[in-house]
Amino acid sequence: MRLASSLAVSATPAPDLAALRKEAAADIRHPLTVALLTLTFVTGIVDAISFLGLGRVFAANMTGNVVLLGFGVAGSGGLPVIAPLVSLGAFVAGAAAGGELARRIGARHLTHVSRALLAEALLTGAAVVVVLVVDVRPRTVAAGVVIGLLAFAMGQRNAAVRHIGVPDLTTTVLTMTLTALAADPHSTAGRRRRIGAALTMFGGALAGALLLRLDLVWPLAAAALLTLATAIAYPRVIRRG
Repeated sequence: MRLASSLAVSATPAPDLAALRKEAAADIRHPLTVALLTLTFVTGIVDAISFLGLGRVFAANMTGNVVLLGFGVAGSGGLPVIAPLVSLGAFVAGAAAGGELARRIGARHLTHVSRALLAEALLTGAAVVVVLVVDVRPRTVAAGVVIGLLAFAMGQRNAAVRHIGVPDLTTTVLTMTLTALAADPHSTAGRRRRIGAALTMFGGALAGALLLRLDLVWPLAAAALLTLATAIAYPRVIRRG
């Protein structure tokens, strides 16, 4: 029976990304929508870690980093210069790596998502190890390493999510999502999706800030475990569905 079940799963046709994208845009309960909202929650945690725990820098929100870098170069508010540069550079490198992954295996949707999220989980896990081994303080080399690992992870994930292309669910920024929420209030499915993105980002930031009160390792571990769980669960749910 187990062999027959295994063969049945392996014989399941590969999911069509265009169809999944359309279904996810129409239903907030669709597995792809739930996976992207989970990653949006993780983004809130990651940016809470980087901004509150690593010295006024973002690991996912690159718009914020560019603005903070401008402030830092101007010498305003005692804001850093090196940390935003590290984050921006690592994010771009991660996006380039993620883009190459999408070009190679993007047509195999489940394999692509699994590998991209496993890479993110491993990079975040590596940041956990750094925090456990080294005393990580803002504006130190160790903090720069953690920022680089997180920003690279966010960059390669962004490339994967861009390839997937579900409207309003970039998982890292909300500007256009909130614009669409206000400009197109009559789409019920769109409204739910956009409100869900905003609430999950807020929830992740809140959770990250609260976990930081315990120790830097806790929000990092939470982000790594949530990403790993999504990497494992999402392909299984789609194959069974």
